[in-house]
Amino acid sequence: RQVARLSQELGREAIRDWSGKPPDPTPALYALAWLVEQKPPALTEAAALVDVHAFFVHRLTGRLMTSTASADPLGLLDIANCTWHPRLVEAAGLRAEQLPELSTPGAVCGTLLEGIAAATGLRAGTPVVAGAGDGQAMGLGMGVYGPGKSYLSLGSGVVSGNYSGTVTTSDAFRTLVSPTGSGFMLETVLRSGMQLVDWIVRTTGSPSAAVLERAAMTVAAGSDGLLVMPYWAGVMSPYWDGAARGAIVGLSLDHEPKHLFRAVLEGIALEQAIATDAMEEQTGKAGAMIAAGGGTNSTLLMQIMASVLERPLLVSPVNEAAALGAAMLAASAIGWFASPEDAAKAMAALPARQVDPVEALVPIYRARKEIYRDLYHATRDIHARLGAA
Repeated sequence: RQVARLSQELGREAIRDWSGKPPDPTPALYALAWLVEQKPPALTEAAALVDVHAFFVHRLTGRLMTSTASADPLGLLDIANCTWHPRLVEAAGLRAEQLPELSTPGAVCGTLLEGIAAATGLRAGTPVVAGAGDGQAMGLGMGVYGPGKSYLSLGSGVVSGNYSGTVTTSDAFRTLVSPTGSGFMLETVLRSGMQLVDWIVRTTGSPSAAVLERAAMTVAAGSDGLLVMPYWAGVMSPYWDGAARGAIVGLSLDHEPKHLFRAVLEGIALEQAIATDAMEEQTGKAGAMIAAGGGTNSTLLMQIMASVLERPLLVSPVNEAAALGAAMLAASAIGWFASPEDAAKAMAALPARQVDPVEALVPIYRARKEIYRDLYHATRDIHARLGAA
């Protein structure tokens, strides 16, 4: 309700262009607007409203400071100027003086207090460095810090990002501050990624995902007419529709769990392909796409993803790429490297392997993508009516 209200009052495109985020329940802006409506003293009497980054910096150093690349999810940032946006701050029911100071990623926010040092075993005076959001830090850890590369995280959700030197906003992606503090990251998000694989295992009573995957490898591309729209948790880019839900289309008496398993992997890949196409209309096609996350352990998913995206996928050997990205910012902050970009050049690991498209599958999935592209539009009103009922 708050998303609809603020979209009407401020303008949907204005919110998107100010914050870089199309209206969606994810940014804290809408929860804050609800809070000020339901429990006004909670915000009006608060000394400060902070994100997680600012909370930890305050506890560690005594300073109320956050990174522009970490404050993004609040939905209150003027993305073009990296300052708090007065209209968004007002819409959230806040005052400017309640918000933390902003710094660029990789800046030193302060040093560790003696009391905290004693409690943690760390050395007093240790620099505390401004970080970035998990997606941006992950991209940096995978070596994506400038044009020409993109990242693909195959975790519980599926996140991809491309670098843009200039601020650009669209419903096709959300715009974030770059983890280096220079430029921006354009990011697409599919909420239901590898957690859908867990769902299939639980729902079908299969012994494990590995057992299902081996069976699914015997199923032909296209899953014998089965098509899955993986919106089990709604959809962010490009439709920003929290009422959307998953759809399984084409079921017959001949289908088994192995067909559903393959169809889910194909649905995730088809969704990513459409998201990537829309993003690359703005940024140009990336020369390399670097993948990380638990999904890279699935031979079948990687084969399908490369074939649907029609490009090779370079697999990062680093499981915790976001932590590596944070380490790059710290290494730059203390002078080991001249900039976060230089740190990334030196510290990013070489790809562990490359997964190439299967030539025979490319035309099959290209035709399938055109059918999939219409599935959301065909079911959108049904999902809205079901939700209302």
